[in-house]
Amino acid sequence: MGSEHGDDGLRRRGCSCTKDDFLPEESFKSMGNYFKALKETPSRFIDRVMTRSDDSAEIHDMKARSGNEMKKTLTWWDLMWFGVGAVIGSGIFVLTGQQARGESGPAVVLSFVVSGVSAMLSVFCYTEFAVEIPVAGGSFAYLRVELGDFMAFIAAGNIILEYVVGGAAVARAWASYFATLLNHKPEDFRIIAHSLNEDYSHLDPIAVGVCAIICVLAVVGTKGSSVFNYIASMIHMVVIAFVIIAGLTRADLKNYSDFAPFGVRGVFKSASVLFFAYIGFDAVSTMAEETKNPGRDIPIGLVGSMVVTTVCYCLMAVTLCLMQPYSQIDPDAPFSVAFSAVGWDWAKYIVAFGALKGMTTVLLVGAIGQARYMTHIARAHMMPPWLAHVNAKTGTPINATVVMLAATALIAFFTKLEILADLLSVSTLFIFMFVAVALLVRRYYVTGETSSRDRNKFLMFLGSILASSIATAVYWAMEKDGWIVYAVTVPIWFLSTVGMKILVPQARAPKLWGVPLVPWLPSASIAINIFLLGSIDEKSFVRFGIWTGVLLVYYFLFGLHATYDTAKATLKEKSALKNAEEGSVAADKCGRAAL
Repeated sequence: MGSEHGDDGLRRRGCSCTKDDFLPEESFKSMGNYFKALKETPSRFIDRVMTRSDDSAEIHDMKARSGNEMKKTLTWWDLMWFGVGAVIGSGIFVLTGQQARGESGPAVVLSFVVSGVSAMLSVFCYTEFAVEIPVAGGSFAYLRVELGDFMAFIAAGNIILEYVVGGAAVARAWASYFATLLNHKPEDFRIIAHSLNEDYSHLDPIAVGVCAIICVLAVVGTKGSSVFNYIASMIHMVVIAFVIIAGLTRADLKNYSDFAPFGVRGVFKSASVLFFAYIGFDAVSTMAEETKNPGRDIPIGLVGSMVVTTVCYCLMAVTLCLMQPYSQIDPDAPFSVAFSAVGWDWAKYIVAFGALKGMTTVLLVGAIGQARYMTHIARAHMMPPWLAHVNAKTGTPINATVVMLAATALIAFFTKLEILADLLSVSTLFIFMFVAVALLVRRYYVTGETSSRDRNKFLMFLGSILASSIATAVYWAMEKDGWIVYAVTVPIWFLSTVGMKILVPQARAPKLWGVPLVPWLPSASIAINIFLLGSIDEKSFVRFGIWTGVLLVYYFLFGLHATYDTAKATLKEKSALKNAEEGSVAADKCGRAAL
């Protein structure tokens, strides 16, 4: 009866807008309660830092807070095409030209390989978690279980940033290719606001319009979105095949004579930005809650889509740089202009159409993924629980979808693509590094089972892996040409991983599907993600730092107290239920004794 009442409350919350829909916790019932909560901030913070969730709580208790179940309609085929649809978009059609021309030259194909390897390592880490914890929360849920509430919140804030900024970047690129399809320049459809900063003054109403259309598609239903994505992705793959085959017929090997004009540093600089071209696969992990057979479908869907994507990216990068000298590649619409340059002006319309198709599916899958992240974050009360509501009819989180896409549209309206891509890469690499750390924690540390000696050894080796990876990245970022530091940091990383492998016993084995080569694979993922962070410009880190500061202010004023109250209320409810059950059993025994 209580459960039904709670569900009814959640249903009412989904379609109302009262204070309790956003701040229902005890700390916000009155100003007196709030000031009391603020005084207890240090002790509450320690409690949240030390508290870890568990698989069962994420899978069962958290899902119940949405009022309605998401519909299990997806198979590995749906997930694989969601993965392809989520990833192949503006990254390849826009950033390839920008990076080849300004940072890496024809060696941009190596940049795609480096960022692809990093992405594939992260895919493996995500896959084990998605199979074992098949919920909508994705990496937020995984980090709550292994690293605790506070680290999960910091990651959650950056997940939100990743999706909003990523969606805005794709929406801006969509508008650029739409202009090309209509035989116009992108600026022809933008409004120039001279009173604003140059980076934010090119207002893009078309980007806002496409966000609104995607919002409607995303709330209708996941299976319907899957069918649309599948059809659009198939058309997109046909266009990619055309670009590669037709482009190679106009190849000129002389364009590869100066293969790496910007050197090795240019390759890694591009790799750190082109990592943006691979993000999206994590959105597929948020669909685990709607997957029929997570243990089989998620590994096939995620790994399969990443293999297809990496091959396509590398072939397209090679084709572009063979068609035109890297210095002549257009940074806004590289493939369309490349075909025009070789006399196939008509082909640019096919390329623009394919790019639009690809970016539409990227926006759609991103919208679905970001709404599910937000839903699970709201289930934990780190965001207003109003956002956790799942609509009974559609089986989709309508509130979260609308809010996230409104934020995406707002940023897309103002901000240039180059700024968005750099900022996004910092956030994404940061999150993927933490997921790899969380996987090592999951395998090597179980509360109450791992001995203090094994725990200390594990923490020592993990600390050495992180420290050596950071030192390598910092030295690289300083643009020093010597190799002495690398000769120290790389062996430390290697020996630390060996030490973890040999001297620390694994505390947990995967139940259904596990990452191979542990600890090597997650350790390598940590190292390469941190190294790529060392190739990103200083301004992006400043923006990242500002955003993290905003997150911390929100957390200490609201999120901390909301999650603390929710955790205590849940614990009290479970304790009362246990006492009631024990009382019922005792009464039953007394009744039988009396008889």
